[in-house]
Amino acid sequence: MTKTIELKRVVITGMGVVSPLGHDVQEFWQNLLAGKNGIDMITGFDTKEFTTKFAGEIKDFSPEEFMDRKESRRMDRFTQFALVAAEKAIEHSQIDFDNEDKDRIGVIVSSGIGGMQTFEQQSRALFERGPRRISPFFIPMMIADIAPGRISIRYGLRGPNFSTVSACASSSHAIGEAFRTIQRDDADVMLCGGAEATVTPMGIGGFNAMKALSTRNDEPQKASRPFDKQRDGFVMGEGGGVIILESLEHALDRGAEIWGEMAGVGYTADAHHITAPAPGGEGATLAMQKALRDGDLAPEDIDYVNTHGTSTPYGDIAETNAIKAVFGDHAYKMNINSTKSMIGHLLGASGSVEFVATTMSVREDAVHPTINQEEPDSECDLDYTANEYRKRPVRAAISNSFGFGGHNVSIVVKKYQN
Repeated sequence: MTKTIELKRVVITGMGVVSPLGHDVQEFWQNLLAGKNGIDMITGFDTKEFTTKFAGEIKDFSPEEFMDRKESRRMDRFTQFALVAAEKAIEHSQIDFDNEDKDRIGVIVSSGIGGMQTFEQQSRALFERGPRRISPFFIPMMIADIAPGRISIRYGLRGPNFSTVSACASSSHAIGEAFRTIQRDDADVMLCGGAEATVTPMGIGGFNAMKALSTRNDEPQKASRPFDKQRDGFVMGEGGGVIILESLEHALDRGAEIWGEMAGVGYTADAHHITAPAPGGEGATLAMQKALRDGDLAPEDIDYVNTHGTSTPYGDIAETNAIKAVFGDHAYKMNINSTKSMIGHLLGASGSVEFVATTMSVREDAVHPTINQEEPDSECDLDYTANEYRKRPVRAAISNSFGFGGHNVSIVVKKYQN
C-alpha cells in the first residue's frame, strides 16, 4: 500500500553570516546594496611565491568572542565560522531551544573541503618532527562533518545531523536536504548551511595550479568581475552562513518572524567534466527547471536569479545560456547578479551566504549589484544589475550553486503569504 505524505510548508526564520562584508545579516546586506568590496591582499600568509596574492579574506574575526580560547584552538577555522554563523542565526530567529523538543531539531551544515588549515599544519608537524607530534585533535578538527556535530553538541540538538559534500554546491545541498527533512515531517526546525576556510597556502596554491584563480594582483578589488568581458578567473573567499528553516506550523505556533518561504529545490549532474561546466549549461538548466516544478512555479513567476557567477570565462557563459534556456524571453525581464563580485567565492559556503542575499532580496524588494561590470561580454547579455542596486518587486527568486564534479543545485525562495 502506498503511503501518501502531505508535504509541509517550510519558512525561513533566522539567518547568520560570517563574511568578508560583515558578521551580521543587516550589515552584510547593506554592504551588498552599497556595492562594497571585501576583496584585498592576503595577510594570513606570505604570498611572495604565489601567482595570486589576494582573496576575500576575513580579517576581523575573533573566535574568542564566542567561545573560550581552549575550545577554539581545538577547531579548524571553518568550524569556528560555522559555530558563529549558527549562533548569529539562532539570535536572529529568537528561538529558545529550552522551550523546544530538541529531538525535532536537526543540523545539516557542510564544507566543500573541511579543515584545510589543520591538514597543512599537521602535515608540517609530521614531515618536520615525526608522527608522534601529530595532534590527537587532527582528525576531528579536519573532517567536514565536525561542523554540524559541534553545533548539535553545543545546543543539544538531537534531530537529523550530517554534512553534504559536493564542492561549491555543498551548502546548497545542505539547505535542500534540510528543506526536504522538514517537508517530510522528520523535523520541525533545521539549522543548515556551510562554512569554508581555504585562504591558505595549499588552497591558493592548488587553485593557482589549476589556473582557476584571477591573477589581477595590481587591482585586486577589480578581480572578481562576473559576466564582464575582462574576467580572468574566480577570487577565493572564506566565511560561513547558517539558515534556520522551520515548518510553517511550528513557526506560527511560536510567533516567529518569517523572512521568506523556501518553495523548491532541484539537484542535477552535468555528467560532463571534473571541473568544466557543460558548455550549454544543460545541467544547470535542468536544476532550475526541477526547482520551479518542485515549487509549483512558472518561469514567469521568478523576478531575480542570484547566480553561481564565479567570474570564470566559461562558467559565466554556461550559466547565462542555462538561464536563457529556462526562461526564454522572460530572462531579459529579470534581474541577475553575483554576490561573488564583492566577497569572492566561498566554495562550499557560497550557496548558504548567497541564499541569505537572495532571501533579503525577496524580503526587501531590492537586488544588490554585480560590481566591476565595465565591459560587456556579447555572450553574457542579460541584466546583471551592473554596479548599482535596483529596487524592484521580487516575488520569487532562484539561487544557483554549481560544484566541481558537475554538481548543480537550484533553490527557489518566495515571499511568504499566509
